[in-house]
Amino acid sequence: MTQQFKDYFSGASKDYSLYRPHYPSELFTYLASLSKYHETAWDCATGTGQTAQKISALYQTVIATDASQTQLEQAKHQLADKNNIAFEKMCAEKTNIASGSIDLLTVSQALHWFDFEKFSVEANRVLKPGGVLAVWAYDLMSITPAIDDVVTYLYHTVLDGYWPVERKMIENGYREINFPLREIKPPVFEMTQQWNLTQLIGYLHTWSSIRKQLSATGGDLVEAELNRISALWGEAEKRQTITWPLVLRVWSRE
Repeated sequence: MTQQFKDYFSGASKDYSLYRPHYPSELFTYLASLSKYHETAWDCATGTGQTAQKISALYQTVIATDASQTQLEQAKHQLADKNNIAFEKMCAEKTNIASGSIDLLTVSQALHWFDFEKFSVEANRVLKPGGVLAVWAYDLMSITPAIDDVVTYLYHTVLDGYWPVERKMIENGYREINFPLREIKPPVFEMTQQWNLTQLIGYLHTWSSIRKQLSATGGDLVEAELNRISALWGEAEKRQTITWPLVLRVWSRE
């Protein structure tokens, strides 16, 4: 199957870097404990470089690739002080990375956009024996029962038809994905942030479905739900705990 790169995020790359939640450090410590060597990691579909930054402290060299030049430029700007990260514009399915050179391959919140069969071949090609492949994503967050109800209604009803079909893979927990490698059952991880209302609304505006709905309709229905969330939140500067469960799957090349 031939799949054209779908760029849903370049138009919001600055907001994406400002308002996306951060992956827990424990996740990367765990992944590093699985790989036999710690020479070279590949962060595929790096976006604004959040994962690349984390693993650069654990591996000698990080290759951070993305098909979006806009996202890469944002990542380079943010991580200009990280001398061991090499940023390259490449699609996930075909790279110039040397065969058998990668100790850790990470894909965060992006696998569902790939041509899976081609990426599977490429991942198997570049991984060293003992190399680790980790893919993860996160779905809806949890705040309070009342706010969660509004977010669920926004996601499933107001934005129905505006989500890319690939999003279903996240909703299904990546259960349909299988690589020809030895699978490792990981522990459970989650992301937790202490955010105010501005940060939450900023995060919601990074959703590709909201941007698409706003463009198509002017966004009255979206704004109505955001206003409901604001009313339930209370004081805008009040910080509340927001939690996202991570869907994580891990494999190792024998």
